[in-house]
Amino acid sequence: MLKLDERDLELLKVLSREGRISKADLAKRINLSPSPCWKRLKRLENAGIIQGYSAEVSLRKLVPFVTVFVMVELEHHQAAHFQKFERAVGDVAEVVACWAIGGGMDYLMQVVSRDIDSYQRLMDALLDRDLSILRYFTYVVTKQVKQNTGLPFDALLAGQIEAENAPDDGE
Repeated sequence: MLKLDERDLELLKVLSREGRISKADLAKRINLSPSPCWKRLKRLENAGIIQGYSAEVSLRKLVPFVTVFVMVELEHHQAAHFQKFERAVGDVAEVVACWAIGGGMDYLMQVVSRDIDSYQRLMDALLDRDLSILRYFTYVVTKQVKQNTGLPFDALLAGQIEAENAPDDGE
């Protein structure tokens, strides 16, 4: 695992919130000159920590749509069935995210569709593909309460940074 210091983490925090920030502004924000900042950025990209850059698009201003979360349980729990299901949903553009989960269901999918009828046609098509779907539960989003505005680096790394900065009893 790549060793990250405070500046690397600050760079990641800024980029996770402001992906279009210029390299010069990024360097200023993390208190580095542009060249070392660029080197850190390239190192994080090459290590696969930074996987890409994207824009947040207000889909509501373009077209009407519905977001649906779908819990899916497969009938068969062999690797081949999981792989077949994952390949199938990987090919469906309306499935914008899919997670394998524990706790009773096998998958949680996020689907963005034109309307409920389009969503149901998509699910009917998946059921027709013999993907071993035993049952599924549909949860229609009625209102977005919070939008991701960056990853919670401070909360996730708090214990790790404290442990790294703790005095070594052997010294």
